[in-house]
Amino acid sequence: MLLARLAEVSREVAATSARSRKTALLAELFREADADDVPIVIPYLAGRLPQGRLGVGWKVLARGVPPAAAPSLTVREVDARLSELGKVSGPGSQTERVRIVGELMGAATEGEQRFLRGLLTGEVRQGALDAVAVEGLAAATGAPAADVRRAVMLAGSLQTVAQALLADGPAALERFRLTVGRPVLPMLAHSASSVAEAVDKLGGCAVEEKLDGIRVQVHRDGDTVRIHTRTLDDITDRLPEVTAAALGLPGERFILDGEVISFGADGRPRSFQETAGRVGSRVDVATAAEAVPVSPVFFDALSVGDRDLLDLPFSERHAELARLVPEPMRVRRTVVSGPQEVGAAEDFLARTLERGHEGVVVKALDAPYSAGRRGASWLKVKPVHTLDLVVLAAEWGHGRRTGKLSNLHLGARTADGGFAMLGKTFKGMTDAMLAWQTERLRELAVDEKGWGVLVRPELVVEIAYDGLQRSTRYPAGVTLRFARVVRYREDKRPEEADTVETLLAAHPEVGP
Repeated sequence: MLLARLAEVSREVAATSARSRKTALLAELFREADADDVPIVIPYLAGRLPQGRLGVGWKVLARGVPPAAAPSLTVREVDARLSELGKVSGPGSQTERVRIVGELMGAATEGEQRFLRGLLTGEVRQGALDAVAVEGLAAATGAPAADVRRAVMLAGSLQTVAQALLADGPAALERFRLTVGRPVLPMLAHSASSVAEAVDKLGGCAVEEKLDGIRVQVHRDGDTVRIHTRTLDDITDRLPEVTAAALGLPGERFILDGEVISFGADGRPRSFQETAGRVGSRVDVATAAEAVPVSPVFFDALSVGDRDLLDLPFSERHAELARLVPEPMRVRRTVVSGPQEVGAAEDFLARTLERGHEGVVVKALDAPYSAGRRGASWLKVKPVHTLDLVVLAAEWGHGRRTGKLSNLHLGARTADGGFAMLGKTFKGMTDAMLAWQTERLRELAVDEKGWGVLVRPELVVEIAYDGLQRSTRYPAGVTLRFARVVRYREDKRPEEADTVETLLAAHPEVGP
């Protein structure tokens, strides 16, 4: 398939908001594609590179290269060149990157050059395109969309299913079954603003602790245990205590969903950063396990024995889990029959927060396990932290935000009257807000850089965030997790902004 055709469809998909039109465009593209093109076509459409980040910045891409007069590049040729680019390292690597990118751009038409620049900089964003791609594949091959979705769920890869479908037709879907040893994408949760809202939406439900750990899927087949992350990475060798726990359970074959988390000597959870650091450690695992031991805590069973449990209601899956896993290794929970018992659910949330966890997940008792999807039958509820911080600088945006000051540098007051940067965010901004803040921050600018502006610390902004973690990158030694803009507070002076001391006092779990 020519890259020009893919770039054309990408532009057309981005230009329409109608899901039916997006589906039709993708179906037509898939009918034209070879099966071997699909592992490249699907990630390119979604703005992803199979090779991951390649270290190509605007400095390399800004070098003007005359475009080709006519399209000739195929997607597989582009993929091969980008794979070559990803292998470049060592002395002279920047020169070599410039050479490869220059040759690639020189073989591309003007439209293809725009598409490639967007891919390489991460500015091709189609949003939730995988879900539309499933419908497009179904339309292109005559397979039922529900069957395609389930195959993707079980394969853990849209590209794998698409390649099989285009090569062998709908009969290929029979290959994709729940299999012990082959991970599936986890079911995810939407957010609710309160426990009352969640219970009102779901009716009879379980209210479970939301642990601030690392999501894991544990597979056991006899004496073999494999442990996978939510992105399906195999981390078995890093977690010997989880393997031992799985081998200690009475079942011989199962797939369990849960989290690993580290607890301190007082029984309270350690910070997410400590747990994540331990799970990420690949060197001297024995020493790491002794310093920061982790425990598995399970909340769902996907398969037990030879039974696929995915389509069972949650109440039945949990009953299977309870028969297999002892209570200390299961997430704490309470079951309520509906809104009339919301008080019990709210009490459970309060006790969960007192134990140091981040909130609860409210789960409908009658819902199946929708692997790989953010289903409306799981709703997470956690307190939203907010701070009033001061904007210290802002970076120019890219793509749709080109020409707008987007990424804010956020600071809290320090004891000496200055400001300490706590992190950055470009989230939560409307188009109107972007336009307004660009004008306002340019008025406050004291220096303009190639990347953005430094500003007088006068503009206060209310920031929501999910938590705090230690960081050596910032002067206060901490940074905000998942910060996003709520609103600007022009009614507040910078001396009324929150302090670093206040922030640290609100998060004793982070510690010194």
